[in-house]
Amino acid sequence: MMTSAAADTNNPHIPVLIRPLIAAVSPVSGVWLDGTFGAGGYTKALLEAGADKVIGVDRDPLAFEMADPWVQSYGDRIELVEGVFSKLDDYASDLDGVVLDLGVSSMQLDLAERGFSFMRDGPLDMRMSQDGRSAADICNDADEAEIADIIYLYGEERASRRIAKAIVAARPLTTTLQLAKIVESCLPRSKPGQSHPATRTFQALRIAVNNEYGELAEGLMAAERALMPGGQLAVVTFHSVEDRMVKRFLQARGGGMANANRYAPATQEIAAAFTVTKRKAIGPDDQELSENPRSRSAKLRVATRTDVPAADVDPADLGMPIKKKGKR
Repeated sequence: MMTSAAADTNNPHIPVLIRPLIAAVSPVSGVWLDGTFGAGGYTKALLEAGADKVIGVDRDPLAFEMADPWVQSYGDRIELVEGVFSKLDDYASDLDGVVLDLGVSSMQLDLAERGFSFMRDGPLDMRMSQDGRSAADICNDADEAEIADIIYLYGEERASRRIAKAIVAARPLTTTLQLAKIVESCLPRSKPGQSHPATRTFQALRIAVNNEYGELAEGLMAAERALMPGGQLAVVTFHSVEDRMVKRFLQARGGGMANANRYAPATQEIAAAFTVTKRKAIGPDDQELSENPRSRSAKLRVATRTDVPAADVDPADLGMPIKKKGKR
């Protein structure tokens, strides 16, 4: 059943970078897949821009519950699929476009009972699909080395060992504010304008709970398989690791990736499965920043599929953080 908070329409979700995205992929037509349906902002924009149909995919059943009041008005132009975007090529093929918004939906952040936010007290959950291992399970069951690895690799938190030790000492943890206070006790007080001390730890646990980096690597390859020649891939990222993975994927599948070592033998050039017209990511303009402060770290990358057969990419080549238990 939809909660009253979820049903609140006074604070509507604002799709990030939607204007530059639509401009970059126009003219919009055919069948698109929105791999992170969320509140439906991208799906609506694509339909209004000319898409014949959009397949909306989301792992969170609440997303479809919230969409029920408006989605019926589009008839068969919208098809909803509960699933993950790493399997998007199981849901559709010969697509004209795929869009992925990798940000956490505001409907998830704003609901205390989902356990994503350190600003609201709620159960320490963070599961987008509402099943599987939760953040509380990690904090209470994983050993100290694994927790430190997660916080360091996925949150880029230098004090990961100190925080992991404090988490283990404070077990059991059940709420978001419990965890936030533990992290705060391990770090200097933040100065005005700085992010909350628990930001990196909460990000890391969310990424681990939802296998976000694994989903991204697999989702990019699935999009390549699902797109028809001329189809477009648009990806919106929100932090450096995600953007690096998307950038390296498009480099690797766009005809070759630069060697990290200039003295190493040149890698064999491969045929391009994507063409990228703008090498530099697109960010928010001043208007968007004023309308939606959450967009400040967002970056958009767009590429067009060629007729070269799809191929897999090793996630390690994308700069995906690989967690090794007990090691850094």
